[in-house]
Amino acid sequence: PGRPRWLLLSQLFQPLSLPVGGEGGCEGRPGEPTCRSQRLMLQGGLIHPASPGCYCYLPPTVRAMEKLIRVMDEEMQALGGQKLNLPSLSSAEPWRASGRWDQMGPELFRLVDRHNHSYCLGPTHEEAVTELVASQSSLSYKQLPLRLYQVTRKFRDEPKPRFGLLRSREFYMKDMYTFDASEEAARHTYGQVCDAYCRLFSRLGLPFVKVQAATGSIGGTTSHEFQLPADIGEDRLVLCPEGHFAANVETLNGEQTSCPTCGERLTKTKGIEVGHTFFLGTKYSSVSNAVFSSHENKPQLAQMGCYGLGVTRILAASIEVLSTEDSIRWPSLIAPYQLCFIPPKRGSKEEEEGVARLEQVYDHLAKALPHLASDSVLDDRTQLTIGKRLKDANKLGYPYVVIAGKRACEDPPVFEVWNQNAGEVLFLTKEGITELLSKVQVP
Repeated sequence: PGRPRWLLLSQLFQPLSLPVGGEGGCEGRPGEPTCRSQRLMLQGGLIHPASPGCYCYLPPTVRAMEKLIRVMDEEMQALGGQKLNLPSLSSAEPWRASGRWDQMGPELFRLVDRHNHSYCLGPTHEEAVTELVASQSSLSYKQLPLRLYQVTRKFRDEPKPRFGLLRSREFYMKDMYTFDASEEAARHTYGQVCDAYCRLFSRLGLPFVKVQAATGSIGGTTSHEFQLPADIGEDRLVLCPEGHFAANVETLNGEQTSCPTCGERLTKTKGIEVGHTFFLGTKYSSVSNAVFSSHENKPQLAQMGCYGLGVTRILAASIEVLSTEDSIRWPSLIAPYQLCFIPPKRGSKEEEEGVARLEQVYDHLAKALPHLASDSVLDDRTQLTIGKRLKDANKLGYPYVVIAGKRACEDPPVFEVWNQNAGEVLFLTKEGITELLSKVQVP
């Protein structure tokens, strides 16, 4: 009583349509997946299309997303970030005041209420958060820096939504807005948040690059993107092989072929943008009159920055860059489930004893590492062979797979353990399994 029970795969709402044998899925026809991550997420029962550019996120995806958000929370709160939630439905007035109601064009989802007032579904929240801070008439320099962030759904009326969660019309984003007392302090904040983003991507084991970027419709004077190099990326990047310089080509004047620091020839690649930072200065605070009282007790405009991470895009981009053509590979920190247990085939001579021994492994794990016990799935489709279930587990990207085969009936019982991300197969006792898994982190 009270111990977490493993989840039965047969009860998990994850409608699989995994390809048999070497089928890779046919691409290129209308409505067919157009990239690896989209295909793998559809086949693995991770997403389901609802309408163009909008998806249902199924339970394993929501688990991965919640883990990713917990890692983001850790990094943002280490900077003094405070989490809030701003309305998705934004009044048109602040957008008109900032000039973005017209500037954003048709990508802004607009609607009119029954009283004939105009609204938009927020693709970003600079106006809303600046209005909120401006409404605090007694804000003092002693309360700064103020670092406010949220994780919410965003909306963008993409002309051509494609690549699954990489370019959708409804998506999740972590966006932070910072308010500082001086430009120097605001630039210090900017550096701190960029460092936190670098830490986050390093913790996820993702091969990211930080590049100079254009400020676009957000505005400001300084901007960087965090990119995952990938063939299907929509951004064109140039990189110094020595790491001195990296930029999105849209920021360059003409064709730049050599590094401005060391003169090395720049390499070209494509990237998927997964994060973006902007130094805003007083672009929005001056419009909303977001002021604080200075040391001299005079009203002064706050210096701002804004910082975005695409939550659902990071999930899809991770799968895009880490996976093989037919097998999902998650950053192990945010895999929906860390462990898949595979019992013997129904009717096999190992069935009864193998199931009992696997129960013992689970009980041992639940006592020693309770956080992993609730991160486990039992593939109870025992009408299928162990080999078939192992192949499916490999395709779904569980970081660890524990199999009760013939050797589970030995004394002491030995289990086949697949460490997917390391690409190794081990034969371990239940104590050995617990020791192996003791290093596994679950946010």
